Amino acid sequence: MAQITHLFAARNILPNPVQQQMLNSHVRAMALRSLTGEALPEVEADLFEDISAESMALAQQVVDLFGNLPKEEAWLLSVHFEVAKENE
Repeated sequence: MAQITHLFAARNILPNPVQQQMLNSHVRAMALRSLTGEALPEVEADLFEDISAESMALAQQVVDLFGNLPKEEAWLLSVHFEVAKENE
């Protein structure tokens, strides 16, 4: 979570408390999937076409920290970043 906090701070992204709690929960679930190898249900890429390239890139940076998660994890995580950016 410290890495995400740093990424947010560097881009002046300030999630509200509810957004932060949801993000924390999602990242914990990602960490568990990284350890257990549990797969996500099928996710369609076109559901995320309105997510900005910046949010998608930030999410991919976080997913890359785990080293063994599929790109779909970044798609889902990017939604948290996109929503938090709206607080600016």
